[in-house]
Amino acid sequence: MNSILLGFASMSGNTEEIADVLKDHLENRHFHVTLEEIDEMEPEEFKNYSGVLIGSYTWNDGDLPYEVEDFYEEVTDTDLSGVPVAVFGSGDSIYPQFCEAVNQLEGACQESGAIIVSPSLKIEHYPESNEDLSRCENFAAEFASYLISSINSQC
Repeated sequence: MNSILLGFASMSGNTEEIADVLKDHLENRHFHVTLEEIDEMEPEEFKNYSGVLIGSYTWNDGDLPYEVEDFYEEVTDTDLSGVPVAVFGSGDSIYPQFCEAVNQLEGACQESGAIIVSPSLKIEHYPESNEDLSRCENFAAEFASYLISSINSQC
């Protein structure tokens, strides 16, 4: 199974663009990627995928967006033992809690037993610079490499 669930919450389109860039990179590595908005995701279904990527913007000064709050609670109530997960998001460094929603989601997944495959990806606003696009590509490549080695070790 080489399928990835990629869920995101985006208000201004920044996090959605990151999700699209990640999806393209992963599909180029021959993964089947299911893209969903985060409020349509069910954490108990995560084990049906090789891995899960979760993305969110940060609201205000470090708050979870309202559409992520229920998902966050569901993650904390779900056993995600062994599920490979990585978290990404966009933020605005004008706030002292830059991309705090990313930290909160990553912590919730880890506490629920998920394997955090790589350090979170945090992008200032929109991923348009070559540096941001390269960071997205590296994040996707690291995630894909982990999943490929995990799949190969099961064979």
